[in-house]
Amino acid sequence: MKKHPAIATVEFCDIAVGIYSTDAMLKRAPIDLIKSGTVSHGRFLTLIAGTTASVEESYHEGLTLGGDSIVDSVLLVDVHPEVHEAVLGKRTPCLSQATAIIETNTVSSNIRAAEMALKGTDVRLVELRLADNLLSGKGLSIYQGELSEIESAVEIAGDFLTSRKIEFIQKIIASPHEGLVEQINFTTSFNKAKFLELEGEGDYLPGLFFGAKNSSTIN
Repeated sequence: MKKHPAIATVEFCDIAVGIYSTDAMLKRAPIDLIKSGTVSHGRFLTLIAGTTASVEESYHEGLTLGGDSIVDSVLLVDVHPEVHEAVLGKRTPCLSQATAIIETNTVSSNIRAAEMALKGTDVRLVELRLADNLLSGKGLSIYQGELSEIESAVEIAGDFLTSRKIEFIQKIIASPHEGLVEQINFTTSFNKAKFLELEGEGDYLPGLFFGAKNSSTIN
């Protein structure tokens, strides 16, 4: 069960403004500071949560003080439980189901798209990554479910992102390879990924790689 009725994020392109505004947001109303700090592209990201009234008050304080330094923001006053858990870092199992991937150039837009997709369709949110290491300030979300529901979720998210003129990429995998399912279950970060030796893929002929001579003659 979700702890916070409302959550909000504010993304700043200037770190100093982000720190200053976050301080003011915390002083404005009694809220929880889930996380704040620098992310890729020299941005500063603040994620807050709490009661609807308190989060709204702090969020608007951040927008006022942030001014032209704000890259993007989102306020969810009745946050979907899966989005709530995902922004706190919880991941759900990746299964052999139809899968959708949505990549956006800001975090806030991806959170909002996830909220709309989950409330409008019967899909699961596998993972929501928020401008973490090597994402270059981007948001990334992965969904699973029946193919028809996944297609509807992607359409809902895409319509929203297009209306906001947000740069995004979305893809659907109708039936993901078991190796990909296992990898996503472990991590979607290359630096943390483990080697997966798949059946039939490791039986290479000696000398085929690593500068082998005459490799072009192997049938």
